[in-house]
Amino acid sequence: MADRPDPSIPADVFFIDRKADVPLQVQLREALVSAILARRLTPGLRLPSTRRLAKHLKVSRITVTLAYQELISQGYLAARARSAYQVSPTAPVPSLSSTPRRRQVGGVDWTAKLKVPTERSQRLVKPLDWRRYPYPFIYGQVDMSLFDHGAWRDCARRAIGRRDFEDLAGDFAAADDPMLVNHICSRTLPRRGIDALPEEILVTVGAQNALWLIIHLLFKRGTRAVCENPGYPDLAAALKSAPGSLSRIDVDAHGLPPGAIPEDTDIVFVTPSHHSPTGVTMPMERRTALLSAANDHDFIVVEDDYEFEMSLLSPPSPALKSLDRTGRVLYVGSFSKALFPGLRLGYLVAPEPVIRAARDLRALMLRHPPGHQQRTVAYFLALGHYDALIQRMRSELENRREVMMDALAKEDLRIAGDPVCGGTSFWVKGPENLDSSILADKVQEEGVLIEPGAPFFEAQDTPCRYFRMGYSSISADRIPEGVRRTAKVLRSLTS
Repeated sequence: MADRPDPSIPADVFFIDRKADVPLQVQLREALVSAILARRLTPGLRLPSTRRLAKHLKVSRITVTLAYQELISQGYLAARARSAYQVSPTAPVPSLSSTPRRRQVGGVDWTAKLKVPTERSQRLVKPLDWRRYPYPFIYGQVDMSLFDHGAWRDCARRAIGRRDFEDLAGDFAAADDPMLVNHICSRTLPRRGIDALPEEILVTVGAQNALWLIIHLLFKRGTRAVCENPGYPDLAAALKSAPGSLSRIDVDAHGLPPGAIPEDTDIVFVTPSHHSPTGVTMPMERRTALLSAANDHDFIVVEDDYEFEMSLLSPPSPALKSLDRTGRVLYVGSFSKALFPGLRLGYLVAPEPVIRAARDLRALMLRHPPGHQQRTVAYFLALGHYDALIQRMRSELENRREVMMDALAKEDLRIAGDPVCGGTSFWVKGPENLDSSILADKVQEEGVLIEPGAPFFEAQDTPCRYFRMGYSSISADRIPEGVRRTAKVLRSLTS
């Protein structure tokens, strides 16, 4: 009788999922901690013995014993005589409010008070469960068959070693990890022809964070900005929420045409390496023309060096920043595209006064990106894992690109633009009467995921005929069938 658990303990507290990737001991610890913090298990409550619980869960007794012992060391459980266990009387249980929470009725019209709109008319929607679809032509997702998870885990372990942890556990204030900044200076930027000092670099929470900082530093009432059409949807949304005016310039087969930029422009946002979403690369003559226009008309250029690593067919062209002699180019880079999108780690390269102001602005929001994350990436760079990953990705993606080009040609699907350097996606132009949003919904029913083109354009009254198909997240052997299904649905919609 002494070993019998308290009948008031909910049965679902002692539940483990054998199909999960999480170890059974970890699952049991997490379940107990969650129940204690939620006050489903109260201080002083007797728990089942290790023998009884192991029998109930059909696991080894050592699994339960180790879980209990770990929670004792953390102060959640306490050991009693004769191997009995209970919830510790001093467990960190949150106190309950003595005043019941009252339901809020009516009140504030937040839609009218919010400065930035909470909803956008056009946005990219990517299913979180995209891996369960057999034909995911989704851009920007990681292919775990190419990523060296063991190497990343080793780098993460190094970053929590005692010496590194002592450095990272302190308050960085607004500074960044010097190891990562030094590698950006010495390894990453020189490959783009860029020479920068550590004080000219700011680590950001992805490229989007860098763009947001630039917008809020440089924009004021009357600022005139230019961006590409079609272009990166989140950038356009951020620019529209800033003071000033925005002009969207149509790109052609060579990217943004400098001659179309109004003379009274203050700042231009451009993706010269691989335009988003068409994938076209701005040629050298147009790059020099853009910089000449910036000097002649006194505007700033923000270069998002989008996908330069994925120049599969030819060496990447020099970055605009490497050609800049007057300090007019602000350079935005990211590790998230090449490593994995959930990393959310990028950097901004700019003259020291800009970085100093950006660092102060960033400190008002988050001080700096997590130190352990920065140090892990630094080790990944230093130990050569990043270079090996890029080489594997280029080899595999070049093969997928060829397979996909053949499949698109076989189904008479037209590639828009001329992605001469490669990339990881194709921008497809459908028939005039196609609505690619409807196409995306219909092919999803066939197990195919594509991205409709409307969010990339300035708002239009007519349906968008363009759509994007990425090949970084789908294996080569599945590409032909996925393209065939897409073409079949397209023909049924436009016949």
